[in-house]
Amino acid sequence: MLITYHGHSEFYLEGADGFALLTDPYDGHVGYPMLRCRADAVTVSHGHGDHNYVQKAYGAPAIIDGAGEWRIAPEVTVTAIPSVHDDANGEKRGKNLLMKIEMEGLALAHLGDQGIRLTPEQVKALGRIDILMLPVGGFFTVDAKTAREIVAQVNPRVVIPMHYKTSVNADWPISDETEFLRLMGAEGVSPLPLLRVTKGDLSEQPALALLDWRKA
Repeated sequence: MLITYHGHSEFYLEGADGFALLTDPYDGHVGYPMLRCRADAVTVSHGHGDHNYVQKAYGAPAIIDGAGEWRIAPEVTVTAIPSVHDDANGEKRGKNLLMKIEMEGLALAHLGDQGIRLTPEQVKALGRIDILMLPVGGFFTVDAKTAREIVAQVNPRVVIPMHYKTSVNADWPISDETEFLRLMGAEGVSPLPLLRVTKGDLSEQPALALLDWRKA
């Protein structure tokens, strides 16, 4: 599997068989390049424009934007788990979906705009997670400290941070990835252009993968 980061909360997952899944596609106001791509499925954690611009995916993809279990292909399943976008049970910014993606023998979790620590029920619903994609910038989502606590809750093999301040969104009231990297003991880690991972080489992957959106 190839995992490419487009910026914000958008990742492109490509299987060896050509199956492609796009997560939380952002619209033009976010500021990152608007990369159109072919996809067989698109996951949408919530109905905000910076996470649900499904029009950028072509190929008549399945749109996963509601709670439940979705079998997209014989070897691909997505389980969408209800959650919240804030610390007021969604009253400030609405609801959110945690996406568990099972593909090529790997279990990935994309937490969308998660706003608080996970509940025991959510941790149980996620189950074993190999690769965790989670927000770390704060304000709209969990901050670095809470993100680190979620990592401890889920205990994935690989962590990929997302939804943090970069040169593109420098005027947003969020933080960059620095504090999260410090808390994870990964200060000075070099960004990767993408993550190439299989079930067989999972144990050889870095504990934290910082992906470079500029190489997408």
